[in-house]
Amino acid sequence: MEFEESLRAVQRLVSQNELTAADSALKELLQVQPQHVEALFVKAVIKRLMNQPVVALQTLSFLHDINPQHSRAHQEVGHLRMINRELKPAIESYERAVELDPALISSWTALTGLYGMDKNLAGAQKAKVHTERLKALPQELLNVSSLINEKRLDKAEPLCRQFLLRDPTNVEAMRLLASIGMELGVTDDAEHLLEKTLEFDPGFHIGRFDYVGVLQKRQKFEAAFSNAAHLREAQPNNFNYKRLYANACLNVGRHEEAIAVYSMVLEVDPENPQILLMCGHAAKTIGRIQDGIDYYRRCYSAKPDYGDAFWSLANLKTYTLTDDELAIAKNSEAASDTDIVDRIHLCFALGKALEDRENYDSSFEYYARGNALKLSELGYHSDLVSTEIRTQIEVCDTTLLNSKSGGGDPAPDPIFIVGLPRSGSTLLEQILASHSEIDGTFELPNVLNTVAKLNGRRMAGEAAKYPHILAELSHDELADLGKDYIEETQIHRAQAPFFIDKMPNNFRHLGLIKMMLPNAKIIDARREPIACCFSGFKQLFAHGQAYTYGLQEIGQYYQDYVSLMTHWEQLFPDQILRVQYEDVVADLETEVARMLTYCGLDMQSACLEFHKTERLVRTPSSEQVRQPIYQQGLEQWKNFDAFLPPLKTALGDQLR
Repeated sequence: MEFEESLRAVQRLVSQNELTAADSALKELLQVQPQHVEALFVKAVIKRLMNQPVVALQTLSFLHDINPQHSRAHQEVGHLRMINRELKPAIESYERAVELDPALISSWTALTGLYGMDKNLAGAQKAKVHTERLKALPQELLNVSSLINEKRLDKAEPLCRQFLLRDPTNVEAMRLLASIGMELGVTDDAEHLLEKTLEFDPGFHIGRFDYVGVLQKRQKFEAAFSNAAHLREAQPNNFNYKRLYANACLNVGRHEEAIAVYSMVLEVDPENPQILLMCGHAAKTIGRIQDGIDYYRRCYSAKPDYGDAFWSLANLKTYTLTDDELAIAKNSEAASDTDIVDRIHLCFALGKALEDRENYDSSFEYYARGNALKLSELGYHSDLVSTEIRTQIEVCDTTLLNSKSGGGDPAPDPIFIVGLPRSGSTLLEQILASHSEIDGTFELPNVLNTVAKLNGRRMAGEAAKYPHILAELSHDELADLGKDYIEETQIHRAQAPFFIDKMPNNFRHLGLIKMMLPNAKIIDARREPIACCFSGFKQLFAHGQAYTYGLQEIGQYYQDYVSLMTHWEQLFPDQILRVQYEDVVADLETEVARMLTYCGLDMQSACLEFHKTERLVRTPSSEQVRQPIYQQGLEQWKNFDAFLPPLKTALGDQLR
């Protein structure tokens, strides 16, 4: 607290233009905490005001090494670039600043002028609109917005609530409180707040924009699509709304339309890497692989250090980066100004490219670097997860299950495929989804959303309500949860009587699943431990799966997974079918027959020719399951055996 008070005193000196005194006092503070981000930012401001731009830039570079997401530091870089009359770099810095914190008036104001100088009239108009909107807001709400973007939610929430007590119908304050709810994972509160803003002001477009995001998060894709269409109709020339509409199209299976709308945006902004990337993803999902490759190539051509373009190519699994692409990726990864997110993507792409070239030492070096960067970014702790798994085992015992017997929704529709990622679950889904009576969907988050709902809202450090709260649920409440699950997932289904939910992490919640859907089928997708774990280590996931970014971490998670699955098998004897990936590869027909018999269905030849089934596949294995069974990938891990002692140690008895 003393340090923070001293820093505030320095900031007061700066505001009074007593720069020499401020500089001297700050120097002493930084000797105590040399990596204090806010102190470094104040130092950069002081150095700029003292006409020492080189020192200011060096300070900001050091700050961004510690925290690349510091929006005001990017704004400060923009100020320095403007002083040096570096038009393009200044624009890039301000754009990055408002991307991280859209409430930075100084950045929007600067962009209005810079875009005009750069003959970007559309950009200048957009920046002007943002500037005018922000200037019309009370300073308190601007502060709340900045606090949200800096993840200082403990300060943002009370400030926002105090404002709403004085002005309870202020739609911007309600929108900001909804943003806080989204950050905290309280999506139902956020949805309710945004619904209210639109009741008060149906023309509050930025509120509707956020509302679409909440609806998508809550898997209410039809409602999200409807609201995105409303925005597009209201402002047909707004490219953000066009992009939102295209995103909403993807979630309701309108991939061709999404690509068409993205293409309209590209007509005006043909080198927008994010739009090109989304086009690539959409084309890949519907099986237009070459089109996807072309979009990804256009993406890195527009921005050579855009790591996601290279990773998307490598993540096709059936594509090998060319020598030229490898060189571009290496140079971009080595560049000092490459963003950490791009660097992570580039490392995983280079790991895959060098593995394809059988350069295993260099390949592992990049895999390890990418994983280390990602793990440090996520702050994952294995012991916390192990504790959660043990709690599941302790709480979900025979006594609890017997007390809930006869409850839940009796619908037999869901077939849950659980396990670890890269265990062959996408292959099992593709096989079963080839059956005329089973709809394939994707990794549905509905069970995880139910868990979040049961947990409710918690303060920092407060113990989780789940799974203990399961004991308090009545038979009717469990039936309601099951019914809600069936209704909410209906949008992803066609007309088949059964459907697949392939969310791997559902294995942690099989107690809840069997209580609310007692007739659901559960298939446990297994793969040889070291092969499964190392395959996960090589994979950069779009979100979640934080345990995969370390050999020790994923080994311990595998141990926890097996421990919990053993518990579920004991609680639900003969109700969980374990399918071993290696057995499917060795004898497809026998294993397909086992799965269909378990599901109560007759054999269909389409299940044996699963690679011919045309359907949307969104997982990293999308291209692999469009090919017949092959055995080449079974023991790829052996090429990296020399690097895997930490994984083997963590796996322990599971290796045998």
